[in-house]
Amino acid sequence: MPCTLDQLNAMTEAEFVTAIGPTFEDTPSIAAQVWPQRPFASVIDLHQRMVNIVQAMATEDQLTLINAHPDLGTRVSMAEASVAEQSKAGLTNLSPEEYHQFQTLNQQYKTRFGFPFILAVANHTKASILENFAQRLRNSTEVEMAIALLEIQNIARLRLEAWILSDPLSA
Repeated sequence: MPCTLDQLNAMTEAEFVTAIGPTFEDTPSIAAQVWPQRPFASVIDLHQRMVNIVQAMATEDQLTLINAHPDLGTRVSMAEASVAEQSKAGLTNLSPEEYHQFQTLNQQYKTRFGFPFILAVANHTKASILENFAQRLRNSTEVEMAIALLEIQNIARLRLEAWILSDPLSA
């Protein structure tokens, strides 16, 4: 899957969507919408243009994007990128007690806000994730929706940075 920015810029729409469609969880339409804006000067440029698409979405479409994300620490089928991210944070190896704690918090959060708790788990531990749950359960729905979208943007940036190789000739 990794490719250079030059390779990405030269891809057909179908190849492009296959390569970076998973950037935003289960929403390859964002990659399809950004494809005509090629060429991208950098990963940052590509990311910002994708973020612009998300920010221009209707609220109900943003909620659909938020709801596409899996619960943290869940044992259900999820996107390959989500599995890798949650695994690095230790969420795929929870003890029965930790699993119960995450499931309880996920349910409390969904009951309160109507969508899943979103956090870019890179550089987080189980403990820091649990701290975020506790802090964010006190927020309003409007604040949490804004935070969820920012976290989704962070997840997308991290994915793009991992998938798009820097060109050794320009480094």
